[in-house]
Amino acid sequence: MEIDAKMVEYVAELAKLRLSEPEKAAMQQDLTKVLQYMDVLNQLDTADVPPLTHVSGVENVFREDEAKPSFGREKILQNAIAVEDGCFKVPQTVE
Repeated sequence: MEIDAKMVEYVAELAKLRLSEPEKAAMQQDLTKVLQYMDVLNQLDTADVPPLTHVSGVENVFREDEAKPSFGREKILQNAIAVEDGCFKVPQTVE
């Protein structure tokens, strides 16, 4: 697939980019090369390749979620600058 100048301008507008004419020409060539490479990848037979969640084959390494006791409200609020109704009080930022 060949990218034309109109497509480059459209993509640049979507990305909020201002490109000079030389930059548009370079971008047109770069995008065309990307699509040509994608055409090569589309020709590969991946029917027997299982889908991957990680390229390196890493399994889930996260620990199980366990409910554990936490600090009490008084301990958490003891260093607060301002407290109101058992909560941190912060300056108003929106009127």
